Amino acid sequence: MRTTLRMRRAAVVFTAIGALALTGCGDDGDSGKDKAGKGSGKGEDSASSVTLPKLDGEKISVAAVWTGPEQANFTKVLDEFEKRTGATVTFVPAQDPIVNFLGTKIAGGQPPDVAMIPQVGAIQQAVAKKWAKPVGDEARAQLGQNYAQVWQDLGSVDGTQYGVYFKAANKSLIWYNAKAFENAGASEPKTWKDFMATAETVSASGVTPVSVGGADGWTLTDWFENIYLSQAGPEKYDQLAKHEIKWTDASVKDALTTLAELFGKPSLISGGADGALQTEFPVSVTQTFTGGDQPKGAMVFEGDFVSINIAQTKAEIGTDAKVFPFPAVGADSPVVTGGDAAVALKDGKGAQALLTWLASTDAAKIWAEAGGFISPNKALDTAAYPNDVQRKIAEALIAAGDDVRFDMSDQAPQSFGGTPGKGEWKTLQDFLKNPKDIAGTQAKLESDAAKAYTS
Repeated sequence: MRTTLRMRRAAVVFTAIGALALTGCGDDGDSGKDKAGKGSGKGEDSASSVTLPKLDGEKISVAAVWTGPEQANFTKVLDEFEKRTGATVTFVPAQDPIVNFLGTKIAGGQPPDVAMIPQVGAIQQAVAKKWAKPVGDEARAQLGQNYAQVWQDLGSVDGTQYGVYFKAANKSLIWYNAKAFENAGASEPKTWKDFMATAETVSASGVTPVSVGGADGWTLTDWFENIYLSQAGPEKYDQLAKHEIKWTDASVKDALTTLAELFGKPSLISGGADGALQTEFPVSVTQTFTGGDQPKGAMVFEGDFVSINIAQTKAEIGTDAKVFPFPAVGADSPVVTGGDAAVALKDGKGAQALLTWLASTDAAKIWAEAGGFISPNKALDTAAYPNDVQRKIAEALIAAGDDVRFDMSDQAPQSFGGTPGKGEWKTLQDFLKNPKDIAGTQAKLESDAAKAYTS
């Protein structure tokens, strides 16, 4: 009951913030770029929130799966670290699954100093393989000052801190093309039933209502998790995340049955199931906000980071592109979060200094100003965010404190919850193709989970 009440409070915060944030938010990414040019990258010691060592001549490598605008914005954060310390930092492009990528690097004798790891399960695997190094005193001090306990716990294994969560995500949002909604006479839905009715309304106007990036299996896990959390509740969510209940449980059947209400109607999905399975996540966003009042999709589900891809179009967030909380399937709207944690893979002053930097408010401010980013750092002034939409989403995440639920697939062993073409990603892609096979989907999920959680 205590967990349920906490979760409801968090859901209320997100729903209320959503109602405030989604109208009249005229700022776009350009204003963020202007701010970033003034406020970050100058190394102003007088305003510094963190003390860093001098690392003249030291070379540090950082591996991450980020590409495009995310990589560019993270590079700004690394550039400022270089200015303050004298170190030289190299970005190493990584691939999913990152544990496999890191394993190859380590086997070849060339591990990066630090890796940005996007799954809790992957952090646990890195610790089990004895790759990860504990977080040092300076970084732990920054975490204690700037982070809610939940974010510290997510980066800990058996009571030892290994990860510094730098980037967070609110993964319970649906973004929509305002013009397509206006033309259809559609309004923001509050419940799943209303969401399906809205989809039909938009469809009747001649625009396909939902864009799904099914080529990237992780987007499908996020669909399932939001429905499951809202419908089954937080206790069941925690149990399934730990595989304390099986994927053949009736609660999983209920969630898949709900998801099949959408996936079972190809006319509501851009390109149908086949088209969705060939659509990568970035395209699922950009095709929602291009094409004038005849986009390929009117709505796209995903986290706050959707704004990065919207910035690649001419749409303005808050005017052309608006957002509402994931609709409530049960009593409350869900609050699912994700994140990327910095983990040191080498002993050394440079790696630990970088962890300290990434745990600081100064580092978070740089990417916040650039846009497409939400920080779990509670000490960051939300005025740093480039528009009201991102600002309110960030405030809601911080206000939720320890009450959020972390992405379920990211808590699982990576072989089940984080590997392209395998496990949960592949099975849900098959489900998108054949949403009538609920029992078969459950059986395959359970079979793969049982192997992964015991290996």
